[in-house]
Amino acid sequence: MVMRNNSSKPWKGIYWLMLAVPLFWGGSFSMAEHVVSEIPPLVAATLRFALAGLLLMLIVTLKSEWNMSVLKQRWKGLLFVSLTGIFGYNALFFLGLKYTSAINGSLIIATMPVFVTVGAVFFLKEAWSGRTGLSLVLSLVGVVVVITKGSFHTMSTLSFNVGDLLFFAALACGVMYGLLGKAVMKEVSPLLATTLMTFSGSVFLGGSSLVEGGWGKVPYLSYQGWLEMLYMVLFGTLIGYVIFNKGVEQIGASRASIYLNLTPIVTTLFSVVLYDTMMTWQQVLGMVMVLAGVGLATIGRAGRS
Repeated sequence: MVMRNNSSKPWKGIYWLMLAVPLFWGGSFSMAEHVVSEIPPLVAATLRFALAGLLLMLIVTLKSEWNMSVLKQRWKGLLFVSLTGIFGYNALFFLGLKYTSAINGSLIIATMPVFVTVGAVFFLKEAWSGRTGLSLVLSLVGVVVVITKGSFHTMSTLSFNVGDLLFFAALACGVMYGLLGKAVMKEVSPLLATTLMTFSGSVFLGGSSLVEGGWGKVPYLSYQGWLEMLYMVLFGTLIGYVIFNKGVEQIGASRASIYLNLTPIVTTLFSVVLYDTMMTWQQVLGMVMVLAGVGLATIGRAGRS
């Protein structure tokens, strides 16, 4: 799993492998909505990342990927992306849900690929093209349609409060994670980087969960809740973050972030299949727009790589 950073071209399969990220993260978001109805959000987040971190540490040990010389050089950067991408993003996201609607939060977070792409162009000197811009606009509009179910009334009646400020802070954390990840993970394998970020992030989440309280509810988590937690640990965290970090390293922050626009689609589909949520034709139209945007940004490049 050790990456070779001297390659001038990304691995061709990464464009297709990245499709697993929104699949796993979208499913995790849908399942997390049920888990946090049984245990407090920060407790759930701590369990998710702590269990994943322990499993990752075991895997890294078995694969002998502990590179201490590189860690001594990169530990500050890895700690920073852990604070932003794991602790900051998840803590602010769940706290924001206490004060504002899921629609408001989802719309704010949906702008992340735009900010990551613009930031990557200005600060990381990644290439910009009309094709990239069109794919961003197409997929962003599609995400808005999916989240609001194509309802103009929903958009016109949105109001903003302190919860939205927390979501904007979560957005800032996510953008910093996306932009700095490639530089920080230079010479560090995605597996090792994900292990350190996940475990250290869980420590900070654990500290904040003590303030929130509610650990006494964990032993009473339902059978369904534990199955959902297992999915979030294995797929949403352990595998999902490794693939995303690999993608940021291989194809850059801007292209990797575009895949995040698929997450609301997967969340909606999981809710329809598992929780009997109704889906409108407007949402189907929005999904087609998102898929077209992501395809426009990646399919051509995948074939040329």
